Amino acid sequence: MKIAVIGCGRWGSLITWYLDRLGHDLTLYGRKSSAHMSRFLSERKNDLLTLPESVKLTTSLSDIADAEVIVISIASQGLRGLWQELSALGLKDKIFVLCMKGIEIDTGKRLSEISEEYADPSCSVAVWLGPGHVQEFYAGIPNCMVIDAKSDAVKQKLVEAFSGELIRFYYGADLVGNEVGAAAKNVIGIAAGMLDGMKLSTLKGALMSRGTREIARLIAAMGGNELSAYGLCHLGDYEATVFSPYSHNRLFGERFITGEACDFLAEGYYTVKALIALSERYGVELPICQTIYSVLYEGADPEKALGALFHRSLKQEF
Repeated sequence: MKIAVIGCGRWGSLITWYLDRLGHDLTLYGRKSSAHMSRFLSERKNDLLTLPESVKLTTSLSDIADAEVIVISIASQGLRGLWQELSALGLKDKIFVLCMKGIEIDTGKRLSEISEEYADPSCSVAVWLGPGHVQEFYAGIPNCMVIDAKSDAVKQKLVEAFSGELIRFYYGADLVGNEVGAAAKNVIGIAAGMLDGMKLSTLKGALMSRGTREIARLIAAMGGNELSAYGLCHLGDYEATVFSPYSHNRLFGERFITGEACDFLAEGYYTVKALIALSERYGVELPICQTIYSVLYEGADPEKALGALFHRSLKQEF
């Protein structure tokens, strides 16, 4: 299968390396201004992996036009801008696979919704979600993930083409729940990092339980299946997000508390703003997300804000 990957960051490069191993024809696109792409062009590697010679590298977006499947792995808030560029190519009969987790801040739209605004009707949009880190996959450590799309035929085609010894794919059945759950787990990751920074890591069990419940309520209010919050897109991704030393969101939360600098992308920082807007739109209370928002955007004291969660009115667990 001829596949193009847009985005040469740590996840986009891992996807390229993985799909090339399965025998597909891979092209990796990155912008000329990208330091990652410059290094790939000169050394074919980054700090985490090396790409084989079989992978074609390009800084020209038009070079992806003949791919059957186009995988997108960029910062979620830049997706609309990318689609405005893709629209000029007049792409038809493509399958676009979104390998990113987020919600557009300005509109509250899921990433598949944004993509469907621009994609030609002959094209399909799918999402590839779930746990895993580049360092672990590259070291040969397997994991389970989900592919979801409106079309069952597209899901089957992608699962069959993308499955290998490193990744067991499940068929998703709830785009709303899977996309919202996947985006929201990054906010829970930031909260977990804050607990680590305050030496309160033992509370991460409670965070996982209550975090899943509030995101399940939001998914249901948005028309999705609340059980999706307990699947691979959200709860199933907690180990990789809430505990892993490789989790950017967890590390961001920890460094926010300790005052250390962060020079990496933590998607949860943007997602929490979108989630608060959605909680107001759908009338769903999101106490953990609201707490993280108040700390990150309103200057609330982290220790007091997180402590206040324990002083909420007593209630039944379920």
